[in-house]
Amino acid sequence: MRDVLDDVYRRWSAGETVGLGTVVATFSSAPREPGAAMVVAADGTVAGSVSGGCVEGAVYELAQEVVAERKPVLQRYGVSDNDAFAVGLTCGGIIDIYVEHVDRDSMPELPEVVASVRSGEPVAVVTVIEHERHGLVGERMIVWPDRVAGTLGSSRMDDAVADDARGLLATGRTATLHYGPDGQRRGEGMAVFVNSFEPPPRLLVFGAIDFAAAMARMGAYLGYQVTVCDARPVFATSSRFPDAHEVVVDWPHRYLKTEAEAGRIDARTAITVLTHDPKFDVPLLEVALGLDVGYVGAMGSRKTHDDRFARLREAGISEVSLERLSSPIGLDLGARTPEETAVSIAAEIIALRWSGTGRRLAALSGRIHN
Repeated sequence: MRDVLDDVYRRWSAGETVGLGTVVATFSSAPREPGAAMVVAADGTVAGSVSGGCVEGAVYELAQEVVAERKPVLQRYGVSDNDAFAVGLTCGGIIDIYVEHVDRDSMPELPEVVASVRSGEPVAVVTVIEHERHGLVGERMIVWPDRVAGTLGSSRMDDAVADDARGLLATGRTATLHYGPDGQRRGEGMAVFVNSFEPPPRLLVFGAIDFAAAMARMGAYLGYQVTVCDARPVFATSSRFPDAHEVVVDWPHRYLKTEAEAGRIDARTAITVLTHDPKFDVPLLEVALGLDVGYVGAMGSRKTHDDRFARLREAGISEVSLERLSSPIGLDLGARTPEETAVSIAAEIIALRWSGTGRRLAALSGRIHN
C-alpha cells in the first residue's frame, strides 16, 4: 500500500471514497508480493497494481461494487482451466486480494498512519479480512512499537495480534496471520492482514566518485534511503549526488560507527565501499564486518582485493567475517560504465536478499520466485 498511500490520503482528505484492493496472500508464482495495492477512485482513475496486469480489470470492477455496497470482499484469483486469460493469473500463481472502501468514516486513523510513514516511524495497519462472525470483517487496529490504536473486537484478540504484528514490524514483513475466532493462537476462524510500514532500507555508499553517483541513483530507484559519505568536502557535495537523500562529510569508519551506535543500522542495510583506498576502506570494513547488515561489498581490482584481505587479516578480522564481504563487488555482468557497474552491484544485493543464484533464468528450471 505504500506506493498508493499518498494518493489514498489525498482523496481521503478531499472527502472522497475510494476502493482499495490489497494483495494479502500469494501462492506459487504470484507476480506481486503481499502489500501490493491498487486504488480505484470515484472518477474511475486507477493507481497502483496488484498483479502486473493479470487481474486488474476484475479488481477494478470489484472495487466499484465494494464502494457502492460498503462491504469488503476477500477474493481469490488463479488460473482458469477454461480461459487463463479471462480473469486468472497466466503465470500459474494464486493471489488473495482484499478489497475495501476507504474514506473518513471507515479509516479515521489514516492521518496518523501517513504521519508515521512520512516521519520514518514504524507502523502496521492490521485488518480483519476473515472471521466466522462476518460483522468483524473490516475491523482495524493500528500498531506502533510502543502503542496501539483501535480494537479488533476483544482484548484477547488485540493482545495476541498486537504482539505478533510487532514481531512482523520489527523485521519489515507484511503477512496474513490466522487465529481462533477469539484470538486463540492455535485455531481457525479469524484471519488478519498485517501491512507493515517500516522505514525504507538504507544504502550507504562510501567514496564520492563517479561510480558512487550511479550507485546512489540505482539505490534510490530500488527504494533505498541513500547516504553518500566521504571525508573529502570538495567531492562530497549534494550537487554531485542529486539522487542521494543525504551527503555526509566525515571519515567513513567514524560515520558508520556513529550510525550503528545510534541504532540507525539494521539487517536490511546495504553497505557499498567504493573508495578502493586502504586508508579509508580498511578501517571502514573493520566496522562494517562487525555489524548485522544485509550486504557489505567493496570495489577494487583483484590485486586491490588481495591487499585488502591481507590488511583485514592483520587487523584481526576472522575468516568467517571475511566470507561476508563481497569483494570484488558485484556480479559478473561484463559491466564497464559506472551505470552498468551500479546494475551489477544492485543485482548482487538483490540476489543475496532473496537467495537468488545470479544465473540466467533461461538456464534454470523450477520456480522463478524463491
